[in-house]
Amino acid sequence: MIKTVIIEDEKPASRKLERMLSVFSEIDIIAKIESVEEGVEWFSKNEHPQLIFSDIVLGDGLSFDIFEKFPTKAFIIYTTAFDQYTLKAFKLNSIDYLLKPILDEDLSSAIEKFKSFIPSDNSVNSQDIKQLIKKEKTTLSRILVKIGYNLKIIQTQEVSCFFSENKIVYLQTIERVYPSDFTLEELEDILDEKKFFRANRQYIINSDYIKNIHTSPYYKVVLEFQPQEEISVSRDRVKDFKDWLVS
Repeated sequence: MIKTVIIEDEKPASRKLERMLSVFSEIDIIAKIESVEEGVEWFSKNEHPQLIFSDIVLGDGLSFDIFEKFPTKAFIIYTTAFDQYTLKAFKLNSIDYLLKPILDEDLSSAIEKFKSFIPSDNSVNSQDIKQLIKKEKTTLSRILVKIGYNLKIIQTQEVSCFFSENKIVYLQTIERVYPSDFTLEELEDILDEKKFFRANRQYIINSDYIKNIHTSPYYKVVLEFQPQEEISVSRDRVKDFKDWLVS
């Protein structure tokens, strides 16, 4: 049997996932956790499971906080409505990232992926996790931003550029600028490389918003959201920029 823990703060979502998992005879749910506080207490006192299904945004924080305090060798399948945490998730033993509402076929695929990395003795090999992380390619499609005490979901296709200023990375839409929790380096790893390009140390641009390109004395990219502002492509990135435009 596969000892499994569910971390989910919404009871209906927890019950639904439990029902979906009930069709897998090898899954043995040994605990259901509803908060970071409860998770910290449980993982500090109990033998860790082999598999964890975890929401990310809980009522009292992020489930990442649990595993940062009590590192686990268990495989984790994240179940969440937000995909902006994919990069961090795959750094914390994640083997899959299921966006809600969870589909039966996606759940089955995730469980099969887990089983493929478990040796016959059911032990978890941390090296297997590292190799899987290297193979997984995550693409960010939505970003959660804070506006005062409110949260807003922004589709990455609505973002004309990301830029760094005073050690904070912002995203620009047609309407306004929002702060983000990412670094430009993290964004490079998880944005669609066909759409987004690191123009220089300060900017990542979206090809959909390029209005004009000046080729002399060096590449300038004029973005639609600020028609009068020019963003320079670094000289050492010009060739890569050319290749990206026609790829």
